[in-house]
Amino acid sequence: MSAISEVFERCRREKRAAFIPFLTAGDPDLETTAALMQAMADGGADLIELGVPFSDPIADGPVIQRASTRALAGGTTLSGILRLVARHRDRLGVPILLFSYFNPIHNRGLESFAEQAAASGVDGLLCVDLPPDESAHQEYIPVMRRYGLDTVFLLAPTSTKDRIRRVAEYSTGFVYYVSRTGITGDQGALPDELVKEVRRLRRKLTQPLAVGFGINTPEQAASIARAADGVVVGSALVKLIEEKTGDDDLLSAVKQRVKELAEGLRR
Repeated sequence: MSAISEVFERCRREKRAAFIPFLTAGDPDLETTAALMQAMADGGADLIELGVPFSDPIADGPVIQRASTRALAGGTTLSGILRLVARHRDRLGVPILLFSYFNPIHNRGLESFAEQAAASGVDGLLCVDLPPDESAHQEYIPVMRRYGLDTVFLLAPTSTKDRIRRVAEYSTGFVYYVSRTGITGDQGALPDELVKEVRRLRRKLTQPLAVGFGINTPEQAASIARAADGVVVGSALVKLIEEKTGDDDLLSAVKQRVKELAEGLRR
């Protein structure tokens, strides 16, 4: 059983959903990213989703786009991110899922990337613009399997029965359900039918199902946790980091926000 699967199994035994915070690697710099990951782990994160900054993040809203721009301007590279994970993964005590677009991986070379990622302590990869049918064509799945990396794929409200079947076939660790069509970011109220849709989808999957995109408050996270196996919060935390960068209380503020979000899933 992979480290990511173990997280969901432990949370299942504890009768709660897993809490998965997201942050962009290198925003504001890699040294601070390491400290932020530790603050998130100390605040109650079960799994950390670490975003690889990309110049054309088509699935990300303005908050994460700005974070990617800042990280790239500061010289953040894929190699630097993998070195960061290698230095800090063991002391964190929680798995690391890389969130990336396919281009940086393709440029590195799939085999080379997978070998380096596994050696660094990365536990899995969510390649946001690589659908499951293309992943088979690109040899992505067999290479990731060879190096023991989980492969997480996305489902959305518009996913067809065929897409659901393929994602169920190729996903390991968990399946990521996008709570809405469009980009990440604050969406105010969650869709009324979201909990019902998540429950319907869970019946079709053998893997755990985590929900993200637009979840911002402890109340929203707790609501989704009634139906999902995991809850992902990204833009709200990246925005907090943006607002607090340069302040002495950055780490304590992030830890406290993660604690508030995670505690909502434990009630």
